[in-house]
Amino acid sequence: MELLETQDPERRRLMEEANRHKQNLEGELSLVSDRTQKIVTNALIIGGALALSYLLVNQLSKTKKKKRKARAMLTVASAPTPVAESQEEDEEPSVLAQIGDRVVSQATLVLLDIARSKLMEYLEARNNKKDEHS
Repeated sequence: MELLETQDPERRRLMEEANRHKQNLEGELSLVSDRTQKIVTNALIIGGALALSYLLVNQLSKTKKKKRKARAMLTVASAPTPVAESQEEDEEPSVLAQIGDRVVSQATLVLLDIARSKLMEYLEARNNKKDEHS
């Protein structure tokens, strides 16, 4: 079969052109799939961050509403009942609130570490400039 392809120059040219088009299409397809993968990854990251933020805000606002309602009930009633006081004292933070607190503390640590490293870089650059000028 290869003998026939090499003997007919028109067929050989068409086969080379078909291979070139095939390679171009494969290249474009890989570019499109890479772009799509980046877009989907970004969308998932953004969606996850929004969902986490929503859950954190929602969880934090629920605890405040419960405390506000309990305080309002206490102020309305002239003598608070022992049941209302024990419910307010026994209320532990939910799992999501604990996770939120940990995420906030970890984010604070990361930001402090970044700020520390940037400050160290700045001070080193400043010392290097002083040494060069001296």
